[in-house]
Amino acid sequence: MRLGIFARTFERPTLGQVLDAITNHQLDCVQFNMTCARMPSMPDRFDPGTPGIIRDEMAARAITMAAVSGTYNMIHPDVHERRQGHQRLGTLASACTEMGTSIITLCTGTRDPEDKWRRHPDNDSTEAWEDLLTSMNEALGITRQFGITLAIEPEVSNVVDSAKKARLLLDEMQSSRLKIIMDPANLFHLGELSRMQEILQEAFDLLGEDIVIAHAKDLDRDGSAGEIAAGKGVLDYQAYLSLLTSSGFEGPLIMHGLQENEVGPSSSFLRRQIAMSDMAGDAGAAKRAC
Repeated sequence: MRLGIFARTFERPTLGQVLDAITNHQLDCVQFNMTCARMPSMPDRFDPGTPGIIRDEMAARAITMAAVSGTYNMIHPDVHERRQGHQRLGTLASACTEMGTSIITLCTGTRDPEDKWRRHPDNDSTEAWEDLLTSMNEALGITRQFGITLAIEPEVSNVVDSAKKARLLLDEMQSSRLKIIMDPANLFHLGELSRMQEILQEAFDLLGEDIVIAHAKDLDRDGSAGEIAAGKGVLDYQAYLSLLTSSGFEGPLIMHGLQENEVGPSSSFLRRQIAMSDMAGDAGAAKRAC
């Protein structure tokens, strides 16, 4: 399993300095954000040559762009806001191949007009779900021409707030270009933390075959998405990594929700957990072979 990080964890004046900070932590895989290239996360346009410069800067350091962030509020109550998000998604998608990635990460959104990560009671309405289906159809149409895969994650504050709803969305869309980001720190509604093993197992049963990226952060309470460094909360990482392995996942494990000074300790924790998981998997395979 390849360990990576949100590139915007490192704030530097230039893209080259951001990438150097990443390699200084022995990391070679990122979920990219256009802010690292001194641009808006969802730009209205690219200057000629910019995507190629980004690709070359990363290639010079042997860093892979696992995905690029394309988050906007897909069910914003203002239709104009949604249209603007679709337009910017098209701009971003048009640059992906040249930048060296084929995956854009999305936010399924909320009815909250100010914060796309804040829960709103209308998220559970039929109208919100219908708007999501409309937005996702448009997004898939926009990105299809560029050969781009879209990746969404269940998140307790968004309209897709559970593995069950994520599965429903995949089944509704019936598109090979819509996949899953697995972030277990986002899965626990208020009062559900005591059911961690059950909820993790259900998430992988429903979504395991569709995971293209896994996230590594932690949580210390339920009812909201976890936003603390892996190893500092209560998430059962051995259970999580075991489920990733048994699902056949071979993609990147991307750290986020952490400060720069936490990158070293968190990456060390995750590398230990990965090694322990690998040893447990090898022991299990050997036992089954006997």
